Amino acid sequence: MAFIAVACNRKPAETERTPVAMAGNRVLYLDELPKNLVVAGMNKADSLSATQSYIRRWARKELLALKAEQNLTPEYQEEVNRQMDEMRNNLLIYQYQQQMIIQKMDTAVSDSEIEDYYLRNINTFTLTVNLVKALYIKLPADAPDIGKVRQLYRSSAPEDMKTLANYCSQYALRYDDFDDQWLPFTQLLMEVPLESDNQEEWLKRNHAVELKDDRFVYFIVIREYQLRNNVAPFEYIRGQVRTIILNNRRNDFLQKLEDGIYNEAIRDNNLKIY
Repeated sequence: MAFIAVACNRKPAETERTPVAMAGNRVLYLDELPKNLVVAGMNKADSLSATQSYIRRWARKELLALKAEQNLTPEYQEEVNRQMDEMRNNLLIYQYQQQMIIQKMDTAVSDSEIEDYYLRNINTFTLTVNLVKALYIKLPADAPDIGKVRQLYRSSAPEDMKTLANYCSQYALRYDDFDDQWLPFTQLLMEVPLESDNQEEWLKRNHAVELKDDRFVYFIVIREYQLRNNVAPFEYIRGQVRTIILNNRRNDFLQKLEDGIYNEAIRDNNLKIY
């Protein structure tokens, strides 16, 4: 076999197609070979080897399927047909549902709708992790004038924060100000040489801390915290609430779609239950 296959986007008429293998009454055509069999830079020998390898795998699978079809007992054949019918129906239903969702379902969710759902179901949104709003700075241990950072990082004055940000832009390896964003405390712990057996007690007792190792100095300010098993802050789970609303809306939409089709069949005498 001395050809290199490149599959086409369009399948030509059956009489124009080039067969490359036949297993029983099943034919593999040149245009059915995967496009990625031959990649740029592959030499002729490798291309031919890849193509022949694919054809052999195709042939083995088709021959096995033919043998199975010829030798299955009627009971097993009936089960195969049943499963194939079920799979076809499920695929048709899924694709139709997706088409209807795209065409007809409202996917706009307003801020007020999200907040209203959160408030009505607030007791169901329980934190499983501790959250913090924090300032985090990581400096090389030999950074100049680290004392300036010690003076500024605890401050919340705008001018001090501006001075700190300017310093960190020059010398800090990390400067993250999560002043208006909740993040899991464990995410912060991964960045610093701090081990705590009791995160909750540590958060209650610490506001601003300085940590060191052989290479770096770390500064942390915990501006706010929320402990696990408490109600999750709205800002933290806003996206989750929106997803819940859309999922509920999707379920309602699909149920109404199914009910409508069922009732239409009854009305038009297209359904008979014996």
